[in-house]
Amino acid sequence: MDAASILKYVANHPANRVKIAVTDIDGILRGKYISSDKFVSIIEKGMGFCDVIFGWDMGDALYDKGSISGWHAGFPDSPAVLDLQTFRKIPWEGDLPFFLGEMDPIASQAAAVCPRQLLKNIRVTANNMGFTPVFAQEFEWFNFSETPHSANDKQYKNLRPLTPGMFGYSVLRTSLHQDYFNALFDGLSQFGIPIEGLHTETGPGTYEAAIEYSGILEAADRAVLFKTAVKEIAYKQGIMATFMAKIDENLPGCGGHVHQSLWNTEGGRNLFYSENDSQKLSELARSYLAGQLYCLPHILPMFAPTINSYKRLVEGAWAPTTLTWGIDNRTVALRVLAGSATATRIEMRVIGSDVNPYLGMAACLASGLYGIKNKLVLQQPQTVGNGYQETGNENIPGTLIEATRKMKDSSVARELFGDTFVDHFTMTREWEWKQHLKAVTDWEYKRYFEII
Repeated sequence: MDAASILKYVANHPANRVKIAVTDIDGILRGKYISSDKFVSIIEKGMGFCDVIFGWDMGDALYDKGSISGWHAGFPDSPAVLDLQTFRKIPWEGDLPFFLGEMDPIASQAAAVCPRQLLKNIRVTANNMGFTPVFAQEFEWFNFSETPHSANDKQYKNLRPLTPGMFGYSVLRTSLHQDYFNALFDGLSQFGIPIEGLHTETGPGTYEAAIEYSGILEAADRAVLFKTAVKEIAYKQGIMATFMAKIDENLPGCGGHVHQSLWNTEGGRNLFYSENDSQKLSELARSYLAGQLYCLPHILPMFAPTINSYKRLVEGAWAPTTLTWGIDNRTVALRVLAGSATATRIEMRVIGSDVNPYLGMAACLASGLYGIKNKLVLQQPQTVGNGYQETGNENIPGTLIEATRKMKDSSVARELFGDTFVDHFTMTREWEWKQHLKAVTDWEYKRYFEII
């Protein structure tokens, strides 16, 4: 739909309002409703969006060391823009028009830490190298027969899963809550998030969805909107959906794997595929792989951003723990799917479902391009078999603070994303770690209450 048609749709919608949102550093949509007249004014003149969304955490607690936003600056409205190309109709809100925005790259200081703007900058780098990045994300998540009030009243303990037991790929279990399953598939598609597949995953009340591939910015928009859309659709079914990376130490974690390939901008050819290679993998793809393996320890918090992320990255839990790669191997960090000219791609399996998709995809692309620009050679042998048991490979950092300190001190991370972003992002991750240290957990009660 062109700009004129979009503006006409907004003007004629009976609700006389528009829903808009900007994504914060944690990948959470921060937005509001505005009148249709206000929307037209914004498109013509731009808008302001309070910069506090980069000055507080996911619980709206203000960072103690923020420089982009804080008491020192008075929390002004930062120049921002809406992207007409993100136009969607929200089917569960009467086809209400919806748009994504970002901080203005010219006028806003906050643009340097705006996740969507960061991804756009990395995409420009790829385009200038003659590449069109084609990406897609898939998500696993848990569903509970709860409401926000009931979950809070239970203090998030003993929540009732949508279904009991371990039923991966279950035809039976999807029929038990067919209305929810259908609402997800149909609603997401109508909202401009086409789904390639949706099924139960192993775990009580666990689903997995694969989003159809597209250009990288559209792929990230779809992924960000997917998480919130699923939660909203679930609400209407009396269900709560969570994208925590790990909800229980005895259950598998939830992945947010990113599939990626580079295409020739002019010729429309998948540059990861090689007909002459025995594994059908091009030298460009091998350099891209080498770059990701090299950079991964330097930028891990962009893939695993929370305390909970690292509870998923443990041996034998369907998530990688080492810097490994392999052909169609689900025990490694980077799974290569090669064989056809259209489908050859690399799957980053470190990423959990709690990721900010803009940052996760930006980190994937930037690190892969690093390998190409520096002509890195993939010297690490392919992992065949159990990647958890293969010796000689570097382990992925095991906690958020270890990963954050490595990123903060990394010249590689600063080369990829700039000092302003790295300083701000690692500050937010240090904050997250400090909040975790204050909490007295159930584990501590069980371990110390009686015996100490």
